[in-house]
Amino acid sequence: MSEAIASKAERLAAYNANIAAAEKDPSLSPETGKPLSKMNAARFGAGFLVFGVLWMSGLGIVSAVLLPMHYKTIPGVNADALVGIVNAFTAVASLVANLMFGNFSDRSRSRFGRRTPWILFGAVLGGVTLFLTGTTHNAVLLTIFYCACMFGLNCMIAPMVAILSDRVPSKIRGTMSAFYGAGSTIGAPIGTMLGALFIENLIPGFAVAGVLMFLGGVVAVIIIPKEQSADFLPKDEGSAKDILSSFRPPKFSTAHDFYKAFAGRFCMLMAYQMINVYQLYIIQNYIGQSVKESAVTVSVVSMIMMVMSLVGSFISGPVSDLIGRRKVPVVVASVLFAVGIAMPWIFKSTMGMYLFAGIAGLGYAVYSAVDQALLVDVLPNKEEAGKDLGILNMATTLGQMCGPVVMSAIVVTSATTSRSRRPSHWPSSAASSSWPSRRSSKAAAVNRGRRSCHRPSPLRGTESPRLPSIPTINAYPNYQRRYQGTS
Repeated sequence: MSEAIASKAERLAAYNANIAAAEKDPSLSPETGKPLSKMNAARFGAGFLVFGVLWMSGLGIVSAVLLPMHYKTIPGVNADALVGIVNAFTAVASLVANLMFGNFSDRSRSRFGRRTPWILFGAVLGGVTLFLTGTTHNAVLLTIFYCACMFGLNCMIAPMVAILSDRVPSKIRGTMSAFYGAGSTIGAPIGTMLGALFIENLIPGFAVAGVLMFLGGVVAVIIIPKEQSADFLPKDEGSAKDILSSFRPPKFSTAHDFYKAFAGRFCMLMAYQMINVYQLYIIQNYIGQSVKESAVTVSVVSMIMMVMSLVGSFISGPVSDLIGRRKVPVVVASVLFAVGIAMPWIFKSTMGMYLFAGIAGLGYAVYSAVDQALLVDVLPNKEEAGKDLGILNMATTLGQMCGPVVMSAIVVTSATTSRSRRPSHWPSSAASSSWPSRRSSKAAAVNRGRRSCHRPSPLRGTESPRLPSIPTINAYPNYQRRYQGTS
């Protein structure tokens, strides 16, 4: 028993020494106190890349294409308004989940490590509930399933991002962050392209999405070097009050850069979600394309964004490590993204969407590649990396919440305003019955012709000559098929 206690004490001392050594030498791993081998560095990079590609492609299938189409199949609801409502609820769920699971992973003492069990649990929960989202036509149940999916997703993301702080040397965090950013930015257009393939067959699309999200967590855990046991770390035996106080954010006076990073991420994600969530509606309703035409446009936009994501991610990450600065690439990325999202407004055409994909895609890729490394650099306490990164990721969920809500309000308000400006004698789409139809106009013309053939006789007191009978409308089968809908 004493040997076990001594062994744990020695491991705890070595753990603290490794962290201290990594803070002094940026080339050392906080986990081992040694430089990463080329093989392990490659495994970390591949793990982050695959994780980002799989979970984002799974989510992209649903959020960008299938879910907006699924909303239209739900009876008795306004699809535009439902987008904003569902995204608001799911963003709140993400906000809570990210903070909660980041803190829980910090406090975990599993022999499988602090982060690994939560990643695997999140993979199962996220994958199953993402599929179930597409199986219901009840708006409330759909919202519940999608919120549960966000819990599962953030149960994966929070511990995965914390691995950057726990196990990756600060010297290469920009590059590792670039792999993660490249994965997520590549995964989004891949998901959109896959979603376009299932635009008329939703259930199989939701199934594929669920499988991809599940594989995201499982494959990442397999590829990344095995996490060391955390059973030697001191267990938290505090009260419920102590646990609640552990969620307290850092003081503003000692963490200015922390909150600047929070504000920057919030603004970027809000702008991104305003466009991404309504991308299909923009193409169909604003530009005026049909369902099949929009599927092609979405695929091309996604391809352009994927190419630009590759370029931006794999250049900006190593460059930020080389110059030792994260803020410059972030500023450049923000300017590019702002210019890109203005393109569909300036050019109301398919070309405007292509320009958006190229310019904004490059900007968002550069931002995503450096963002995670920037967040890790501004952490005030490395021992609370999961919790503090969860707080920073609240900016993501708040942006995801506010973006669709703001865009939904703009869309609904614009539609209401346009109807109110229409003169009272103009027909509305909802009240087309007040406008004479082709059928009624044609019938009136036939009746006028019929009446014109029965003119009064000029001979008074005598029987008027018998005129040939006039065939009725029913005698014209072509007219029936065209105007009365008969076969």
